[in-house]
Amino acid sequence: MVAAIAAVRPIKLAAVLVPIIDSVEPTVLFTQRTAHLRDHAGQISFPGGKIDADDESPAAAALREAEEEIALPRHLVQPIGYLDVHLTPFGHRILPLLARVQPGFAPRFNEGEVDDAFEVPLAFLMTPQNHKCESRNWNGLTISLYAMPFRDRNIWGATAAILRNLYERVYRG
Repeated sequence: MVAAIAAVRPIKLAAVLVPIIDSVEPTVLFTQRTAHLRDHAGQISFPGGKIDADDESPAAAALREAEEEIALPRHLVQPIGYLDVHLTPFGHRILPLLARVQPGFAPRFNEGEVDDAFEVPLAFLMTPQNHKCESRNWNGLTISLYAMPFRDRNIWGATAAILRNLYERVYRG
């Protein structure tokens, strides 16, 4: 798979924030990307993006991107640690930063990147019965991916794979 990805496009380094809102019943904060974007238009994602050369670390990149996309102040974020690297068929090498976020944050969207933000209960996302396996064709290869439908939203692809990794590392025990 890695060879197939590299043959199509170069690997791009990225970092995302997996923000767990620290409330009585914890939730996970997601963004919905704007429909006009060149990459991943309209998809549900975590705040994050490209690791820039002047970012001190992947964590710094994830925090910077969250601040740029939804105005999440860094002082409300307590990093917990990294989840496993996720490689996408589109050539992104994503390092997810799991973090606790103080409740009461009101996102403001960078309208060039984000249309919406919403929360999903962590308990729902960590219930394996809510992890649906799907297959898709990509450049002649059949790839398997996870999807986690929630109300009128479909969390799938890299975002669902990162959540599945969180489940396997923390909850599956």
